[in-house]
Amino acid sequence: MDDSTARMILASASPRRRDLLTQAGYAFDVAPSDVDEEAISADGHSPTRYAQVLALAKARSVAAQYPDRIVLGADTIVHCDGEIIGKPADEADAERITRKLFSRPHEVITGLALVRLADGVEIVRSDVTTVYPRRLSEEQIARHLAGRTWEGKAGAYAIQETGDEFVERIEGSLTNVVGLPMELLEQILAGIPHILP
Repeated sequence: MDDSTARMILASASPRRRDLLTQAGYAFDVAPSDVDEEAISADGHSPTRYAQVLALAKARSVAAQYPDRIVLGADTIVHCDGEIIGKPADEADAERITRKLFSRPHEVITGLALVRLADGVEIVRSDVTTVYPRRLSEEQIARHLAGRTWEGKAGAYAIQETGDEFVERIEGSLTNVVGLPMELLEQILAGIPHILP
């Protein structure tokens, strides 16, 4: 097996996930999944299970093209007061989500899936971090919406960009809130050392 086939494939176009893997020293390739998240219903799933279902769908989709490679799928959602919140559809949705999330604690949940079809590897886990936000002023909300940093982000914000201005404290993994719980990934890989060389 040459070096390229030994590397993990990240089934995501997220620059945040790429950055986290790179900073941790992983060698990997990127092959974004074409799974339509909107087509996968949350009905009948707990928030953690729903994140796992989405992550597994993404990993399986890419693994079908690369059956000999280990594929990492991930999906991050936000859970608040019984509502599962993904990426905002538009600015009005981003405003609704922002007003809701930054008035009370909420959970950020990332599902992780590692799949390699050639030898039947399929591992699915999730991590949950509780975020305690700061109450935002009208000016902060308007600036956040105008800056459009909410686009493409679960919960309409990115903790690595808004940081202390938006968040008072968290309980759990910071990298989970960014979009890839590195501690959980490293724990999985350490438990099954044959997965990666």
